Amino acid sequence: MTATASPASDHAPGPPGRFGLRNLARFARNQLGFLRELADRHGDVVQIRMLGGRWFLVSNPEDIESLLVANARIMGRDDFVSVLSRALGMGLLTSEGDLWKRQRRLMSQAFVPKRIQSYADTMVRVTEEALRPWRHGAEVNLHGEMSRVTMEVVAEVLFGAGVGPADGEIVRSSMEVINEFFANSPEALFKIAEWIPTPRNVRMRRAVAQIDALIYRIIGARRASGEARDDLLGTLLAAQDDDGAKMDDKQLRDEAVTLFLAGHETTALALAHTLFLLSMHPEVERKLHAEIVAVLGDRAPTAADVKTLTYTERVLKEAMRLYPPAWTTSREALEDVEVRGHRIPKGAQILMSQWVVHRDARWFPNPEGFDPDRWLPSPLRTMPRFAYFPFGGGPRVCIGNHFAMMEATLILALVVRRWQVDLVAGQKLELKPSVTLRQKGPGLRVRLAERGARRVEHESVNGTGVQPRA
Repeated sequence: MTATASPASDHAPGPPGRFGLRNLARFARNQLGFLRELADRHGDVVQIRMLGGRWFLVSNPEDIESLLVANARIMGRDDFVSVLSRALGMGLLTSEGDLWKRQRRLMSQAFVPKRIQSYADTMVRVTEEALRPWRHGAEVNLHGEMSRVTMEVVAEVLFGAGVGPADGEIVRSSMEVINEFFANSPEALFKIAEWIPTPRNVRMRRAVAQIDALIYRIIGARRASGEARDDLLGTLLAAQDDDGAKMDDKQLRDEAVTLFLAGHETTALALAHTLFLLSMHPEVERKLHAEIVAVLGDRAPTAADVKTLTYTERVLKEAMRLYPPAWTTSREALEDVEVRGHRIPKGAQILMSQWVVHRDARWFPNPEGFDPDRWLPSPLRTMPRFAYFPFGGGPRVCIGNHFAMMEATLILALVVRRWQVDLVAGQKLELKPSVTLRQKGPGLRVRLAERGARRVEHESVNGTGVQPRA
């Protein structure tokens, strides 16, 4: 598949509708179900009309690899980037062209393997402190707690001692407003101009202003001190391009907010969904706990332990297969491109959905099942490379993927070694896809049981398939 001006066909299969109002309504009502239905009914390349625009859902791993890797040069940021930039500015997630290339080179200096491993001790220390308020028998909000933990970890790794307790509360409340804006607001979905004073737009502007004031203050203080530190901000301040130029304050701000928002939210979701699945599969949880105890004993985990916690990694990978934090990857075609004999025209929006591909029975037998052992090494395994792409792929693959996996592994090990997490009765997981795959509504409530403490009674959870623990 290569870019071409003479494709075989201008008519990929898809649902009817010239202007796509019905398609837009179905997409807005049930994005995950709609995309799965389109792929099941129409195949690996589906054309969708929405508000007169042309969208294409591409679901074959070979085609996704071609678009993200071989044709990366003609794949621009999707149409939603204008909304994301309201909070993120022109960071790695939203920038393009020469700016993106320069920033990618500068940012990569903070994510080399040796640098990533140096963050492990901070991750562990902050996580242990963040889990200290947990109490045996207490009920907590699962996503809320994982978001709190990962935000404290990212804040410490990014800014070190620059974020105090009062600052942390500002960050938490502001980031929640920003996350909710992207997750639930018509303003984001329909790209309502930010100058229009809707209540959500006003809250969003206020939250961004609070984040800006904090980050610019920290950057200014760090520059004034002239002190070199080993946190992420110190690395970014010192990073320079081939001409010796460094990032200015605005670019530092944009990258810091991107790392804050993307770095804590995606890892929090991966951990929350992993713990949800463990609560439903006690046999997997027991095996996971046994590995963690065997590897760590009573000592704190280190970066070196991450490679040894192989079952822990498989559990996380399987959770991210079923519930990928980034549930779709989108691009805009900058030139005509041919996919399986169908022409995708310049300007069309292209969706490559992890939610759809990760649950395709062609690549994953029993795709709805939670089976960490499907990730055991096997010489017979023939799964295509892009059948699993939770961090995207190609030149724009998530720069923090190894950072995120180490963080998730260390946090999960610390949680599971000491705590058992069980759903409170009467709940089921409902999903709200936006930029990330969040839990709908207030989120799931779980009961904490400290290992070695008196065991609490475990009730079945109606409607979720969860059975009492053995």
